[in-house]
Amino acid sequence: MNNEIVSFIRETYKTNGKIYLHEPLFVGNEKKYLEDCIDSTFVSSVGKYVDLFEENIAKYTESQKAVVCVNGTNALHMALLLKGVMPNDEVITQPLTFIATVNAICYCGANPVFIDIDRDNLGLSPDKLKEWITENVELKKDGNNEIRSFNKKTKRKISACVPMHTFGHPCRIDEIAEICKNYNIPLVEDAAESLGSKYKNKYTGTFGEIGILSFNGNKIITTGGGGMLLFNDLELANKAKYLTTQAKVPHPWEFVHDEIGFNYRMPNINAALGVAQLEQIERFLEAKRNLASNYLNFFNQQGIHFVKEPKNAKSNYWLNAILLNNRAERDEFLEFTNGNGVMTRPVWELMNKLPMFKNSLSENLSNAEWISDRLVNIPSSVIL
Repeated sequence: MNNEIVSFIRETYKTNGKIYLHEPLFVGNEKKYLEDCIDSTFVSSVGKYVDLFEENIAKYTESQKAVVCVNGTNALHMALLLKGVMPNDEVITQPLTFIATVNAICYCGANPVFIDIDRDNLGLSPDKLKEWITENVELKKDGNNEIRSFNKKTKRKISACVPMHTFGHPCRIDEIAEICKNYNIPLVEDAAESLGSKYKNKYTGTFGEIGILSFNGNKIITTGGGGMLLFNDLELANKAKYLTTQAKVPHPWEFVHDEIGFNYRMPNINAALGVAQLEQIERFLEAKRNLASNYLNFFNQQGIHFVKEPKNAKSNYWLNAILLNNRAERDEFLEFTNGNGVMTRPVWELMNKLPMFKNSLSENLSNAEWISDRLVNIPSSVIL
């Protein structure tokens, strides 16, 4: 069967060479805009493409405002800081995610709390979230005399919840948002992998108080390296722009900074690439959905479960995935495919099993553990 899978993937990508997991594709105005950027000499953090990229992403995602960052991890760090995450607070997230999600929480000095996922969408389970909150959370006033959620056992404030749309498949984000609203827990949406995905006809990254995107080289569109913050609160968005640009007070020539800021600015040359890539996103989405459809038909014939978009969702299918019967079968598949020039990867090691997070709070993570034993990502590059 593994031979048949490798043959199908080679036939799909029409090559006998190495097939990577997700390669960028440049078929539009990338070179034109990059040359224009270079000719302008504005290749650093100021320039027309920075502004244009922010405007275009905001328009595309139907957000009020977007603010660029140097990468998705920095964007998430900034989002958490903007929502008041402080040292020794707790932040709820999922164990099955890329490490950047939890690293950003730790940059704030906060403690991650791992809640299990749903098997169908691979994202934070609202049922498990509500169950944990009901058992562990009490509402009381914080130091600012605001009613907030506190962990009854640790006495720490729960200052944010960070669900992630895994591989571009939307989680049940509206239910999570409602739970967070009821308990006054700020919702920061990690949509790093899901640009273009929708849940109940609304773009991911726009359900929370802040959403973040990533434009790493392996994402559906790339700026080489880059991230974005999405806002529906203009005041908060302006604060983000100010803090990510070294907290500099505007002045024709004076250098005035009135609080600690961050150098999280995306260079204009990266933004130029992003503007061109965003022009192609509908073509990319159509191609990726076609690829997923072909995979689904093939794997159904093989009796292998292909991870498809969940109910009420339209996924960008950033990374396609299959579920095998057990870890041994998974490992055999990984060894065979990679040994035959077809890049495949297991899902990330669960965050609670990493040495720096092994003592973090977590409940029963049986769904995440079940997925971890079985899931494999397969080549997902855009084919036009």
